[in-house]
Amino acid sequence: MSKIEVIKGYKEYIKNKEKIIVLEDINLKFEAGKIYAIIGESGAGKSTFLNIIGTLDNFTVGKLLIDGKEIDILKEDEKAKTRMEKIGFIFQEFYLNSYLTVEENIEQPLFINKKYNKKMIKQRTSELIELVGLSKRKKHFPRELSGGEQQRVAIARALANEPDIILADEPTGNLDKDNEIRIFEILKDLSKKGKCIIIVSHSDRIKDYADIILKIEERKIYKDEI
Repeated sequence: MSKIEVIKGYKEYIKNKEKIIVLEDINLKFEAGKIYAIIGESGAGKSTFLNIIGTLDNFTVGKLLIDGKEIDILKEDEKAKTRMEKIGFIFQEFYLNSYLTVEENIEQPLFINKKYNKKMIKQRTSELIELVGLSKRKKHFPRELSGGEQQRVAIARALANEPDIILADEPTGNLDKDNEIRIFEILKDLSKKGKCIIIVSHSDRIKDYADIILKIEERKIYKDEI
């Protein structure tokens, strides 16, 4: 079964009484164990599509299914529960709490998950810190880290609740080449462990890591050649 399925997705906005069509006739499936790269011009609808997949927005018409469950008909609290359990978000701007250490930033999503007690939170956090190679930096604050290190903290935080789906919006946009490669390699390793990873990126380097390239153009999304 596909982790994510989009059926006849259509998205429009009304701005100054004018209808603006962003996406139309979108039919896609996303499977576990693969990296999908979404490319396209600025303003083409990449981030809008990612927000819909992440249940932060909705199609105007059409269906979004995650693990076979239709998301559009869920109540907001049910959508929030789906996000917590199934989806991890990684952003270009990191969005770390500057007053918390690496360890504390990664712990944050676990405090709202009833499956974890204090001992389990500490254990899970330690596992994630080791996964992203920041064991020697766990007591440091974001201002004491490089951009690449901050993004690795953000990745660990996104993985905290063991989501099967990772959504990344320009995750290397603020990074140099070496850190960009390291982030893409971490994401590639996660896909090999069965995660479904969807990345919006302007970087040509994503083509070295993606299994499938999707291009947004003229409101459509279609497979592009790698």
